[in-house]
Amino acid sequence: QGLWRNELGSNMTVSALDAAGTFSGSYHTAVAATNKKILVSPLQGAQQHPSDKGQPTFGFTVHWQFADSITAFVGQCFVDRRGKEILETTWLLREEVPSRRDTWKATR
Repeated sequence: QGLWRNELGSNMTVSALDAAGTFSGSYHTAVAATNKKILVSPLQGAQQHPSDKGQPTFGFTVHWQFADSITAFVGQCFVDRRGKEILETTWLLREEVPSRRDTWKATR
């Protein structure tokens, strides 16, 4: 739960986990391949139940409000010796294309 910022200036606000391990929130990206105004976009996700190690894996999707695309993020939360949480993620973005013939250029 809380606010997360990445090295590129994007930020994300995440709600507390519910009993099922799901969460919601919002994502404001600082990086986009569009000329449109960047808008805060909703996210939905899930986290594995924390183990004794306390460094759970998670995943979430962002439904971009300014583009015809959705991004899926997966990652893990690491906690350093001082108790600072660091989220390491990998993402996959899929944008809408006009035909199946163009599917090769739809995913980044």
